[in-house]
Amino acid sequence: MAGKLNSGKTGWAVGLVFLAFFVIYPFVVDAEKSYLVNFLYTTFIYVALAQGWNLAGGFTGQVSLGTHAFFGAGCYVTAILWRLKVIGYLDPVGMVLSGICAVILAILIGLLLLSKLRGDYFALGTLGLGEILHVIAINGGRVTEGPMGINLPSDAYVSMTYYYFIALVIALFTIALLLVITRSSIGLALVAIRENEVAAAANGVAVLKYKVIAFAAGAFVTGLCGSLNAYYTFHVDSAGAFNLDWVIIPILMTILGGAGTFLGPILGAFILSGIFELANMLMPQLHPIFSAAFIVLVTLFLPDGLMKYITGHKEGVLKRLPLFRAIARET
Repeated sequence: MAGKLNSGKTGWAVGLVFLAFFVIYPFVVDAEKSYLVNFLYTTFIYVALAQGWNLAGGFTGQVSLGTHAFFGAGCYVTAILWRLKVIGYLDPVGMVLSGICAVILAILIGLLLLSKLRGDYFALGTLGLGEILHVIAINGGRVTEGPMGINLPSDAYVSMTYYYFIALVIALFTIALLLVITRSSIGLALVAIRENEVAAAANGVAVLKYKVIAFAAGAFVTGLCGSLNAYYTFHVDSAGAFNLDWVIIPILMTILGGAGTFLGPILGAFILSGIFELANMLMPQLHPIFSAAFIVLVTLFLPDGLMKYITGHKEGVLKRLPLFRAIARET
């Protein structure tokens, strides 16, 4: 027991040291020119996206392929509201509204899909949601400006420091949200559903309710990230907002670190961001090939995640799907 307490204290101490570094660093360098500031900004976004997916995919066992749907919704809600002058530049109200719209979408779709579909079928249903929104954005006329997308006033830009700290706050909020949920009765219900949905229902757990809660909470965080991305790029189009990278990368980061664990997605986000950046610098033309190969290697050889070797976490979330179990047997 004493060993576990000391380990826990050490973990919190290390976390606080890193947090102090993240807070102080932008003030001791030129944030506009610092490569590390830009790298950490992107990584913070990935941490939030990975933890948002982890809540439903890792802790509840509901593997979603619809992250791009909620990310894209967040992008477009912010862009449309800003263009209509309902919100302003880096407006927290606009970001929260974008997250709420993603939540509403998640609840509506969650009630429809989660009540009928499980496993591979639910995953494919969420993937279809993102593609439907993609098509709607392309054919949205003056509302979405079609495939050309919405141009936003880039002269509003102030400083990279603002983006950096907003991304850091979103990442910390996501981590805190995950910590609160997983250490509450809701977290116990989610794990019970993941381990045995039938047994959980037989013991009085409102399965659909808790599935939708996890799904919607992850969607809120993803919507916030999409909103910040709209402010960052000053241009929102269907190809970028609903890009499948927003699906693949957070899942891969979560699987690499350890789905259904607290630290796994954070570890996976930092490791994978670093690997992708290094590959992009050393072999820019081969970077897509390298990234694809790395995805295959992680899926084949680290389906349980790195946290398995640290904490003894046993079963990777991908193995819970019949489709992936079949692939694993074949390989």
